[in-house]
Amino acid sequence: MIRMAPVLGRIALVLAIPLVALASGTACARKATAPKTVLTWQDEFDGPAGQLPDPSRWAFDVGTGWGNAQLEYDTVRPENVSLDGSGHLSITARHEDWLGQDYTSGRISTRGKFEQSGGRFEARMRMPSGQGMWPAFWLLGNDIATAPWPACGEVDIMEYRGQEPLIVHGSLHGPGYSGGSALTRAYSAPAPLDSAFHVYAVDWSASRITWELDGFVYSTITPANVPTGDAWVFNHSFFIVLDLAVGGNFVGSPSSSTPFPQALLVDYVRVYRSS
Repeated sequence: MIRMAPVLGRIALVLAIPLVALASGTACARKATAPKTVLTWQDEFDGPAGQLPDPSRWAFDVGTGWGNAQLEYDTVRPENVSLDGSGHLSITARHEDWLGQDYTSGRISTRGKFEQSGGRFEARMRMPSGQGMWPAFWLLGNDIATAPWPACGEVDIMEYRGQEPLIVHGSLHGPGYSGGSALTRAYSAPAPLDSAFHVYAVDWSASRITWELDGFVYSTITPANVPTGDAWVFNHSFFIVLDLAVGGNFVGSPSSSTPFPQALLVDYVRVYRSS
């Protein structure tokens, strides 16, 4: 998912690889084999209800649209991004007038605070629900200021349409394979992803990136999958982005039945490197 800002982005995806089912025994899924790793960064979101996320770890992206017709205004208010007092971060979308927009929500990143090349990035999260909800957990290349998107690279660890509660999307964007031409796969879970917490992860090495849902690998992309003549740009450091969009080209507008407020709940984010 790319959400475009003056220097950060997001553009809607089109599926490039057929949908596959999440079930043990399917040909497309396999249990991940955990390599020996060391924890390099984490946030467990412990703290009192209403507290903003740790400013030593996270920065806010404030604004609207992001080049993708999103309908929310992303704020720095605890009403939109704060701890819930039960060990979670809540990114909350609200139906309210704010600076010319009909909705508010939040978007945070580790830009300038934590970046890493390769390793394992994972988060345990519970999805929101309803038409027009677009949560995402993703990575952007730290050279975006000098190599504008998509040359900087983007790894979408998790994208989700609220109107499709069984399906998770994982994608790569780079020069020549971005937006509707991204290298992407959708994966179908056996139960709605808005009904419980699940672990969304990528394992990233110099020669491949794999996507997992609850420990099952559902997609692997290597430099061989990149279109001929285009570059594999996943060989430098990336930073983390978490957000909950309302509307946009990927999901459409909320309907009259979409409930508000809605929250993307994040239990933890952890990053590892091979030992």
